[in-house]
Amino acid sequence: MPAPLFPVNAHRHDPYRTFKFQVLIDGQPVAGLRKMTALKKTTESVKWRTAGDPSHERVLPGGTSYESVSLEQGLTHDPVFRDWANKVNNIEGDAGMSLKEYRKDIVVTVLNLQGQPAMSYKLRRAWVSSFQALPDLDAGSMNTVGIQSITLEHEGWEQDTSVTEPTES
Repeated sequence: MPAPLFPVNAHRHDPYRTFKFQVLIDGQPVAGLRKMTALKKTTESVKWRTAGDPSHERVLPGGTSYESVSLEQGLTHDPVFRDWANKVNNIEGDAGMSLKEYRKDIVVTVLNLQGQPAMSYKLRRAWVSSFQALPDLDAGSMNTVGIQSITLEHEGWEQDTSVTEPTES
């Protein structure tokens, strides 16, 4: 018999959904957050062979890289994307760049259907590499929500193991 997927809630069989999540920047939830791309890392493979064994190729792990993460937010008056992007590259020139505050640790929390934190990850030393302030504007599209977005580069992520499976009623 396989181990239960949910030790605390043994009655549960379904995995967590992807539509209930929260992202914190500077400890504050991002307003109107619509979408976040996946946390993904790739470790390069290094192939080598010894001189005495030319027919056998061995594979070792090489460097690990972390893919960029994109966040999409419904168009609101929340200035968090704009303000952070301006700390990386300010229109006032290099003197306007904030070397102290342009990198941030970001917290991503997956919530269960009751809105309780189920698991959490921290992105280390993230910074904005791309900012879209306005979407395409189209007078013929009345049912479209305006979306702004940022793309983040970061130096890795780790799961916060202090966030454990919540007890569900």
